[in-house]
Amino acid sequence: MATRVGNAVVFALLLCARFLTALACDNNGAKFGYTGSLGPSHWGGLSPNFSRCADGNKQSPINIRTDEVVYSPSLGPLRRDYAAANATLVDNIFNIALRYEDTAGTVQIEGVKYTLKQMHWHSPSEHTINGQRFAMEQHMVHYSDQGDIAVVAILFRLGRPEPFLMQIQDKLSELYVEACSAEKGAPIPAGVVSLWSLRRRANMYYRYVGSLTTPPCTENIVWTILGRVREMSMEQAAALIAPLEEGYRRNNRPTQQLNGRTVQLYNRFWKNKNKNRSP
Repeated sequence: MATRVGNAVVFALLLCARFLTALACDNNGAKFGYTGSLGPSHWGGLSPNFSRCADGNKQSPINIRTDEVVYSPSLGPLRRDYAAANATLVDNIFNIALRYEDTAGTVQIEGVKYTLKQMHWHSPSEHTINGQRFAMEQHMVHYSDQGDIAVVAILFRLGRPEPFLMQIQDKLSELYVEACSAEKGAPIPAGVVSLWSLRRRANMYYRYVGSLTTPPCTENIVWTILGRVREMSMEQAAALIAPLEEGYRRNNRPTQQLNGRTVQLYNRFWKNKNKNRSP
């Protein structure tokens, strides 16, 4: 049932995006895709730099099975210190991204501070929970001073408008207008974009070590998937995929094998929930 629902949502989004744009743009030399001979099952053979996509053993995304996660009280609350900063909206061919020119804030993970550099969106979601796929997934990509990467992922279902996206709605429209012009690929200044609405306390999240979900599929990425599923409107979701060429509007990589990895759980209310349980 979850798969049928997920497919219905994807179909509706693609249909909505089709009304927004009727032209397909060239891929500007993109070296990988999501269908046919450029699809995920072929990524490892498209370039020597992409070999990890095929032979890596800590790949992302994954299906998170809630009956197999391990509660880890040592994780503690997710410390996010975001602010408002100048940003640029970019069509990366395979996704739409918001890049931050100034310091937009940090997240602290296991004592290491990571600075937010960009965020982008995948439709439908790449990570699944108990096999359930969601309408959209937002990846907030952070870097440490040593160059290590930590990604905070937010899952979205369709529903009420997302306040954060309201700030860039007009800029997404500009990006769409540019998408099939000679200027395709040129960044759109988004001005000062506030991240305050994304600082909401994370009472539950999942943590594991994985990879980038696009080539070169670099491993040892620290993933944090927030347990609270947020909402965005159909129009907002469609606007995030409308500038993309049709073959990239469904830009989720299939889930990968865990290969013995452990998915940790932080749940602020776990102790209260289980205090009366026998050991």
